[in-house]
Amino acid sequence: MTQRTFLDAEELRALTGRAMKSWQIEALRTMGVPFLVNACGRPVVTRSAIEGRQATPPPVVQAWAPAVLKRVA
Repeated sequence: MTQRTFLDAEELRALTGRAMKSWQIEALRTMGVPFLVNACGRPVVTRSAIEGRQATPPPVVQAWAPAVLKRVA
């Protein structure tokens, strides 16, 4: 069985107790559950946000700088 990253529509409906996406968003905000809104206007919740696991943070990428600025005097 493959572990999915995001809650599906049925799981989101069970979590919020709401079927309409605007009400789901309102319920998630009230509960303090972190979520994003996709291009269709639907809330997207990561499974780790519900299970209490820490999501792996993205790697820190250093901004490009010319070599002349990286030299130490």
